[in-house]
Amino acid sequence: MNRALGHTLFPRWLQRALPAVFWALLLGVFTLSLLPGDYLPPQAFSIWDKAQHALAFAGLGACGLLAYPRHPGRVLLGLLLYGGAIELAQATTTWRVGDWQDWFADSVGLAAGTVVAWGLRRLTA
Repeated sequence: MNRALGHTLFPRWLQRALPAVFWALLLGVFTLSLLPGDYLPPQAFSIWDKAQHALAFAGLGACGLLAYPRHPGRVLLGLLLYGGAIELAQATTTWRVGDWQDWFADSVGLAAGTVVAWGLRRLTA
Protein backbone atom coordinates (compact mmCIF):
# COMPACT_ATOMS: atom_id res chain seq x y z
CA MET A 1 0.00 0.00 0.00
CA ASN A 2 1.25 3.47 -0.89
CA ARG A 3 0.54 5.62 2.17
CA ALA A 4 0.79 8.87 0.24
CA LEU A 5 -1.89 7.95 -2.28
CA GLY A 6 -3.94 5.40 -0.40
CA HIS A 7 -5.09 2.08 -1.72
CA THR A 8 -8.74 2.22 -2.74
CA LEU A 9 -8.96 5.10 -5.19
CA PHE A 10 -5.65 4.69 -7.01
CA PRO A 11 -4.73 1.32 -8.48
CA ARG A 12 -1.02 0.58 -8.66
CA TRP A 13 -0.83 1.16 -12.42
CA LEU A 14 -2.31 4.64 -12.02
CA GLN A 15 0.12 5.50 -9.23
CA ARG A 16 2.96 4.63 -11.59
CA ALA A 17 1.41 6.52 -14.53
CA LEU A 18 0.68 9.78 -12.70
CA PRO A 19 4.13 11.34 -13.21
CA ALA A 20 3.94 10.69 -16.97
CA VAL A 21 0.40 12.09 -17.09
CA PHE A 22 1.56 15.17 -15.19
CA TRP A 23 4.43 15.85 -17.61
CA ALA A 24 2.16 15.27 -20.62
CA LEU A 25 -0.32 17.78 -19.18
CA LEU A 26 2.51 20.31 -18.71
CA LEU A 27 3.49 19.95 -22.36
CA GLY A 28 -0.14 20.20 -23.51
CA VAL A 29 -0.84 23.34 -21.49
CA PHE A 30 2.36 24.98 -22.72
CA THR A 31 1.53 24.15 -26.34
CA LEU A 32 -2.04 25.44 -26.08
CA SER A 33 -0.81 28.57 -24.32
CA LEU A 34 1.47 29.52 -27.20
CA LEU A 35 -0.78 28.66 -30.14
CA PRO A 36 -2.02 31.64 -32.13
CA GLY A 37 -5.55 32.66 -31.18
CA ASP A 38 -6.83 31.63 -34.63
CA TYR A 39 -6.25 27.99 -33.66
CA LEU A 40 -8.25 28.26 -30.44
CA PRO A 41 -12.00 28.48 -29.85
CA PRO A 42 -13.28 32.07 -29.69
CA GLN A 43 -13.54 33.63 -26.23
CA ALA A 44 -17.10 34.54 -25.33
CA PHE A 45 -15.96 36.99 -22.64
CA SER A 46 -12.76 37.69 -20.74
CA ILE A 47 -13.76 35.93 -17.52
CA TRP A 48 -13.86 32.62 -19.41
CA ASP A 49 -10.16 33.09 -20.18
CA LYS A 50 -9.42 33.42 -16.46
CA ALA A 51 -11.59 30.38 -15.72
CA GLN A 52 -9.64 28.37 -18.30
CA HIS A 53 -6.39 29.35 -16.60
CA ALA A 54 -7.75 28.41 -13.18
CA LEU A 55 -9.12 25.06 -14.41
CA ALA A 56 -5.90 24.15 -16.20
CA PHE A 57 -3.77 24.92 -13.16
CA ALA A 58 -6.21 23.20 -10.80
CA GLY A 59 -5.75 20.05 -12.89
CA LEU A 60 -1.98 20.50 -13.07
CA GLY A 61 -1.77 21.17 -9.33
CA ALA A 62 -3.89 18.18 -8.34
CA CYS A 63 -2.11 15.84 -10.73
CA GLY A 64 1.33 17.11 -9.73
CA LEU A 65 0.61 16.79 -6.02
CA LEU A 66 -0.73 13.27 -6.48
CA ALA A 67 2.18 12.29 -8.72
CA TYR A 68 4.80 13.71 -6.34
CA PRO A 69 3.21 13.60 -2.87
CA ARG A 70 6.52 13.92 -1.04
CA HIS A 71 7.37 17.24 -2.70
CA PRO A 72 4.31 19.51 -2.45
CA GLY A 73 6.33 22.70 -2.03
CA ARG A 74 8.45 21.98 -5.09
CA VAL A 75 5.41 21.06 -7.17
CA LEU A 76 3.45 24.17 -6.26
CA LEU A 77 6.38 26.57 -6.56
CA GLY A 78 7.39 24.95 -9.84
CA LEU A 79 3.88 25.32 -11.23
CA LEU A 80 3.65 28.92 -10.11
CA LEU A 81 6.95 29.67 -11.89
CA TYR A 82 5.74 27.66 -14.90
CA GLY A 83 2.63 29.86 -15.12
CA GLY A 84 4.81 32.95 -14.99
CA ALA A 85 7.09 31.52 -17.68
CA ILE A 86 4.08 30.93 -19.92
CA GLU A 87 3.02 34.57 -19.52
CA LEU A 88 6.54 35.75 -20.31
CA ALA A 89 6.68 33.46 -23.35
CA GLN A 90 3.33 34.79 -24.55
CA ALA A 91 4.61 38.36 -24.19
CA THR A 92 7.43 37.57 -26.64
CA THR A 93 5.01 36.54 -29.40
CA THR A 94 3.10 38.86 -31.70
CA TRP A 95 -0.08 36.77 -31.47
CA ARG A 96 -0.48 36.33 -27.68
CA VAL A 97 -0.32 38.70 -24.72
CA GLY A 98 1.29 37.98 -21.36
CA ASP A 99 -1.01 39.07 -18.54
CA TRP A 100 -0.37 39.16 -14.78
CA GLN A 101 -4.12 38.55 -14.23
CA ASP A 102 -3.76 35.22 -16.02
CA TRP A 103 -0.90 34.37 -13.66
CA PHE A 104 -3.14 35.27 -10.72
CA ALA A 105 -5.85 32.97 -12.15
CA ASP A 106 -3.18 30.24 -12.37
CA SER A 107 -2.45 30.67 -8.66
CA VAL A 108 -6.16 30.48 -7.79
CA GLY A 109 -6.31 27.26 -9.79
CA LEU A 110 -3.29 25.90 -7.90
CA ALA A 111 -5.07 26.57 -4.61
CA ALA A 112 -8.15 24.71 -5.87
CA GLY A 113 -6.01 21.82 -7.14
CA THR A 114 -4.31 21.61 -3.74
CA VAL A 115 -7.69 21.27 -2.06
CA VAL A 116 -8.71 18.55 -4.53
CA ALA A 117 -5.48 16.58 -4.05
CA TRP A 118 -5.72 16.95 -0.26
CA GLY A 119 -9.35 15.75 -0.34
CA LEU A 120 -8.51 12.74 -2.49
CA ARG A 121 -5.67 11.75 -0.20
CA ARG A 122 -7.94 12.09 2.86
CA LEU A 123 -10.55 9.87 1.22
CA THR A 124 -8.01 7.13 0.58
CA ALA A 125 -6.08 7.35 3.86
